[in-house]
Amino acid sequence: MSTFTAPKGTYDLLPPSSATFLAIRERLSAPARRAGYGYIETPVFEDVKLFSRGVGESTDIVTKEMFSLTKRGKEDLALRPEGTASVLRAALQANLHKLGNLPVKLWYSGSYYRYERPQAGRYRQFAQVGAEAIGAEDPALDAELIILADDAFRSLGLSDYTLLLNSLGDRNCRPVYRTALIEFLAGLDLDEDTRRRAEINPLRVLDDKRESVQAQLGGAPMLRDYLCEDCKAYDEKVRELLTANGVAFTDDPKLVRGLDYYTRTTFEFVHNGLGAQSAIGGGGRYDGLSEMIGGPALPSVGWALGVDRTYLALEAEGVVLDLPAATSVYAVALGEEAKNVLFAKVVELRRAGVATDLAFGVKSIKNAMKSADRSGARFALIAGDRDLAEGVVQLKDMTTGEQNPVALDALVTTLKEKQL
Repeated sequence: MSTFTAPKGTYDLLPPSSATFLAIRERLSAPARRAGYGYIETPVFEDVKLFSRGVGESTDIVTKEMFSLTKRGKEDLALRPEGTASVLRAALQANLHKLGNLPVKLWYSGSYYRYERPQAGRYRQFAQVGAEAIGAEDPALDAELIILADDAFRSLGLSDYTLLLNSLGDRNCRPVYRTALIEFLAGLDLDEDTRRRAEINPLRVLDDKRESVQAQLGGAPMLRDYLCEDCKAYDEKVRELLTANGVAFTDDPKLVRGLDYYTRTTFEFVHNGLGAQSAIGGGGRYDGLSEMIGGPALPSVGWALGVDRTYLALEAEGVVLDLPAATSVYAVALGEEAKNVLFAKVVELRRAGVATDLAFGVKSIKNAMKSADRSGARFALIAGDRDLAEGVVQLKDMTTGEQNPVALDALVTTLKEKQL
């Protein structure tokens, strides 16, 4: 047993489950890549003010969950708790919005960090795939991103999830609603922390998961009733496009999500088999975020999909991804000379694009063939002194057990013809 273990709230990603995680990342990002989103990667730590300004001073993420780093020099840094603020900062710093082709479409994949109470589906380090479209205000863009996320989940074989949809209005209509909500919350029995949160951003209270708070929100005014005509028309167009393209959704007038920067379209995908931590992805429009962090007005929209939660959703539905075996060919050498020859063939096969492994160490033929079987290889290559003298190796089909000699100089061609 090692002296050290993984920190609380984290886990090690190991084979064979790690292959599923890689496949999830690939399939979650594939629809965005097909839609012209380019890959971006940002540092795992940023200036703490980037998150306090963008994510919001009143959010749990900033007030309770952010990992701050030991101060070095004059910088106050924090591990990134989410991806959007970092991606927008990077796009602004590189002046991508000035290249004349808006929206700037970007996708990313990485780890994020929040100090939360660990439980199933909630970790202190978690993985996400995200997509952001920066610099355009168009309901078709909101619909595009929602459809891309829905396509991503369906490509994995998921079906037992629901898309929740809401509109949070804009800077014109939200202040009126904010006043009405503050008046309503003033009459509730709330603790001091919640009251302070309500003073900074009363919408945060709608996102409070505690039953004692939710039980008092039955008669709360709904933002949908306060939307201006422009926001109503925008919201209706998004819904029209989703319906026309076969994406079902459920209205959720209390959907706020845990970030302050959202405006207008807000959405969340929740899985019905995950219990309390049911959100597998979500996002929305954030038209004012660029200005919050010192940039120009750049209306934008995006999402983040949880890799960890998606993995749990697959388990909940009993979906097993059809993944290629890590090894297609496994070489077993009988003797040192045979090992030298097969080692060279293994290198040649790998360079030809065939996933190949070799029985390393001193093993009996029995143990070596057990290793070949455990590897999941479709074929085993077996060679001894007699085979080498004849210029052949034995090719064994691990599924049927059929074994035939193959000329050494024709081995690569033969295996390639078997579409390995």
